[in-house]
Amino acid sequence: MRDLRDFDLNLLVLLQTLQRTRSVSAAAQALGLSQPAASSGLKRLRAALEDQLFTPTGRGMAPTAYMQTLATPLATALAALGEALAPVQRFEPATAHRTFTLAMSELGEMFFLPRLVVRIGAEAPGVTLATVRLGVPSAADDLMAGRADLAVGALVDLGPNVFRRRLFLQRNVCLVRPGHPLAGKPLTARRYAEARHAVIVSEGSGHERLNQQLERMGVRRHVALRLPHFAAAPYIARSTDLVITVPETLAEQTAGPLGLVVLRLPFRFPPYEISMAWRAGVQRDPGNRWLRALLVELFAT
Repeated sequence: MRDLRDFDLNLLVLLQTLQRTRSVSAAAQALGLSQPAASSGLKRLRAALEDQLFTPTGRGMAPTAYMQTLATPLATALAALGEALAPVQRFEPATAHRTFTLAMSELGEMFFLPRLVVRIGAEAPGVTLATVRLGVPSAADDLMAGRADLAVGALVDLGPNVFRRRLFLQRNVCLVRPGHPLAGKPLTARRYAEARHAVIVSEGSGHERLNQQLERMGVRRHVALRLPHFAAAPYIARSTDLVITVPETLAEQTAGPLGLVVLRLPFRFPPYEISMAWRAGVQRDPGNRWLRALLVELFAT
């Protein structure tokens, strides 16, 4: 296909339905078309896209390799177009019944959800929150495919069709138990490197970028324990002599209740951004706008 202006965009709906049903007759029935019309549409698609698209098998039609590469961007494009053309609906929090899905890390769940759930329970009792794990680059895929309404966390560039709004800046600090050999004295780079550490390994996160920064600086920590998540870290710090490097938000939540000592890192690292992101297709959606405004009110600085 050389020019989109020469392409019948209605055929894209047929193409997506064929991808879902793997049958010309089933696609025709789903779209209210005759089977000859659906067969004619498939023939036009094959000519325009210069590919067979589907090949007959004993159990329907199988997509070609090219069709498999088209499936996700086709679904994303049609979903975005449908959202853009849909009439703007009102959203009344007090009477709304809707589920919002947030892509966030385990640490994000610990920090954002308690306050958010309380506020939504008071303002919009019919609203349900769900979460999916925030990953890179899967956050962009989840947003564009509609699997998540918002992504919240230490986000990287998610592409040209994603809006982004900063909530606050975050730094990392160290947690140790009271009576730890490093407590009560300035933490130097040498003392930090020589201490025994528990390290959180969370691929694609802001914390993982800290681990990479330390490696680039040549800081070689004595790593006694590696963890895939943050939940156990404060409890390990309370019961051992291990040093835990964590985001400030986790330190603020756990240091007081667990009686931990907070130490500043002895390195000049710039703070990193905690933000929220959403796909262009829901920019005008009243419910999404309400949820974004709530996050700004509760967490933005």
